[in-house]
Amino acid sequence: MRRLGLATVLGLALAVFGLAPSASAADADLTFATDTATTTPGGAVKLSMTLTNNKTYDVLFVYQTIEPTWLTTQRPDLKYSFTDCALTTDTGSTPCTGVGPTDLGPDYGATIPPGQSRTVTLTLQVAADSGCNGNIGFYSYYYSEFSDSTNVSGGPVYTPETRVLCA
Repeated sequence: MRRLGLATVLGLALAVFGLAPSASAADADLTFATDTATTTPGGAVKLSMTLTNNKTYDVLFVYQTIEPTWLTTQRPDLKYSFTDCALTTDTGSTPCTGVGPTDLGPDYGATIPPGQSRTVTLTLQVAADSGCNGNIGFYSYYYSEFSDSTNVSGGPVYTPETRVLCA
C-alpha cells in the first residue's frame, strides 16, 4: 500500500471531513408506465408519467420534455401521435393544457405537496397505416422548482417501449 492513488486520498479526505456526498432519495422522481406492452396499427396505448415529490417543500413549477428515442426515429414508417392528455387527481381527471413535446410541465397542476405524486396520462395513438414489427419509445428530461427556492433537474428518463405488432 505504498502508492495510494490521488482519487483514494481525495476520497478519504472528503470522508474524514464530512464532505462526501450522502446517499439520499432524489428530490423529485419521474417514472413511466404503459397500460400495454404491445398494440397494432390503429391501436392506442396509455402512457402514464408520475412525478413524486420526495422533498419536505412543495413543488411549485415543473418543466418537462418528451421526445422519441433514437431507435424510434430510425423507423419513419412507424406513425403515431399523442392525441389526449389528462391529469389524474384524487377528485378525478382533468384535461391537460397541451400534449406537445415541451409543454407537459404545467399539466402536473399548480403545487405538489411533500410526499405526494401527480400522474399525467398521454394517449399514444398509432396510425392505422403505420408500419409494424417495431418499437416506439420515448425519453424525458424534467426540471422542478421547490418552495424553498431550490431546484432539481433529471433525465433522461426512458418510457417502456411499445411494440407495434402486425395485425
